Amino acid sequence: MYAIVDIAGQQFKVENGQQLFVHRLPEAAGATVTFDNVLLVDNKGKVQVGAPTVSGASVSAKVLSHLKGDKVIVFKKKRRKGYQKSNGHRQQFTQIQIEGIKA
Repeated sequence: MYAIVDIAGQQFKVENGQQLFVHRLPEAAGATVTFDNVLLVDNKGKVQVGAPTVSGASVSAKVLSHLKGDKVIVFKKKRRKGYQKSNGHRQQFTQIQIEGIKA
Protein backbone atom coordinates (compact mmCIF):
# COMPACT_ATOMS: atom_id res chain seq x y z
CA MET A 1 0.00 0.00 0.00
CA TYR A 2 1.30 3.42 -0.91
CA ALA A 3 -0.01 6.96 -1.19
CA ILE A 4 0.97 10.18 -2.89
CA VAL A 5 0.70 13.00 -0.36
CA ASP A 6 1.36 16.75 -0.40
CA ILE A 7 3.74 17.66 2.45
CA ALA A 8 4.85 21.29 2.84
CA GLY A 9 4.19 22.09 -0.82
CA GLN A 10 5.91 19.02 -2.28
CA GLN A 11 4.46 15.69 -3.39
CA PHE A 12 5.91 12.45 -2.03
CA LYS A 13 5.18 8.77 -2.68
CA VAL A 14 5.07 7.22 0.80
CA GLU A 15 4.77 3.69 2.22
CA ASN A 16 4.53 2.34 5.77
CA GLY A 17 7.84 2.47 7.63
CA GLN A 18 9.51 4.75 5.10
CA GLN A 19 11.80 7.55 6.30
CA LEU A 20 12.10 10.75 4.30
CA PHE A 21 13.31 14.34 4.51
CA VAL A 22 10.79 17.16 4.04
CA HIS A 23 10.99 20.92 4.42
CA ARG A 24 11.09 22.08 8.05
CA LEU A 25 7.88 21.35 9.97
CA PRO A 26 6.91 23.33 13.09
CA GLU A 27 6.33 20.21 15.24
CA ALA A 28 8.89 19.12 17.84
CA ALA A 29 10.96 15.95 17.54
CA GLY A 30 8.99 12.92 18.72
CA ALA A 31 5.61 14.42 17.84
CA THR A 32 3.09 12.76 15.53
CA VAL A 33 1.76 14.68 12.53
CA THR A 34 -1.16 13.91 10.23
CA PHE A 35 -1.25 14.92 6.57
CA ASP A 36 -4.71 15.22 5.01
CA ASN A 37 -3.71 16.29 1.49
CA VAL A 38 -3.65 12.77 0.05
CA LEU A 39 -3.79 12.88 -3.74
CA LEU A 40 -3.76 9.13 -4.51
CA VAL A 41 -4.04 5.87 -2.58
CA ASP A 42 -3.12 2.44 -3.96
CA ASN A 43 -4.32 -0.48 -1.83
CA LYS A 44 -3.16 -3.75 -3.46
CA GLY A 45 -4.08 -2.63 -6.98
CA LYS A 46 -7.24 -0.74 -5.97
CA VAL A 47 -6.41 2.87 -6.84
CA GLN A 48 -8.32 5.87 -5.50
CA VAL A 49 -7.54 9.16 -7.21
CA GLY A 50 -8.68 12.37 -5.57
CA ALA A 51 -10.20 15.40 -7.22
CA PRO A 52 -8.09 17.14 -5.90
CA THR A 53 -7.74 15.05 -2.70
CA VAL A 54 -9.08 11.67 -1.56
CA SER A 55 -11.82 12.30 0.99
CA GLY A 56 -11.30 10.58 4.35
CA ALA A 57 -7.71 9.59 3.57
CA SER A 58 -4.80 10.63 5.77
CA VAL A 59 -1.17 9.76 6.40
CA SER A 60 0.29 9.78 9.91
CA ALA A 61 4.01 10.25 10.53
CA LYS A 62 6.40 10.65 13.44
CA VAL A 63 8.95 13.49 13.50
CA LEU A 64 12.40 11.97 14.09
CA SER A 65 14.71 15.01 13.98
CA HIS A 66 15.40 18.45 12.54
CA LEU A 67 18.59 19.04 10.56
CA LYS A 68 20.23 21.16 7.87
CA GLY A 69 21.10 20.14 4.33
CA ASP A 70 24.40 20.63 2.52
CA LYS A 71 25.67 24.16 1.98
CA VAL A 72 25.08 25.62 -1.47
CA ILE A 73 27.36 28.44 -2.64
CA VAL A 74 25.84 31.08 -4.94
CA PHE A 75 28.55 33.09 -6.72
CA LYS A 76 27.75 35.97 -9.07
CA LYS A 77 30.33 37.76 -11.21
CA LYS A 78 30.37 40.21 -14.10
CA ARG A 79 33.61 40.04 -16.00
CA ARG A 80 35.75 43.16 -16.44
CA LYS A 81 33.47 45.18 -14.12
CA GLY A 82 34.97 44.34 -10.74
CA TYR A 83 31.64 42.94 -9.49
CA GLN A 84 31.54 39.69 -7.61
CA LYS A 85 29.21 38.53 -4.87
CA SER A 86 29.18 35.32 -2.87
CA ASN A 87 26.23 33.97 -0.90
CA GLY A 88 25.57 30.67 0.88
CA HIS A 89 22.42 28.76 1.81
CA ARG A 90 21.63 25.72 3.97
CA GLN A 91 18.11 24.32 3.69
CA GLN A 92 16.30 23.32 6.91
CA PHE A 93 14.88 19.78 6.81
CA THR A 94 12.78 17.54 9.04
CA GLN A 95 13.23 13.78 9.02
CA ILE A 96 9.94 11.90 9.37
CA GLN A 97 8.91 8.25 9.45
CA ILE A 98 5.58 7.17 7.99
CA GLU A 99 3.56 5.21 10.55
CA GLY A 100 0.28 4.57 8.78
CA ILE A 101 -1.85 5.25 5.71
CA LYS A 102 -5.61 5.47 6.25
CA ALA A 103 -7.70 5.18 3.10
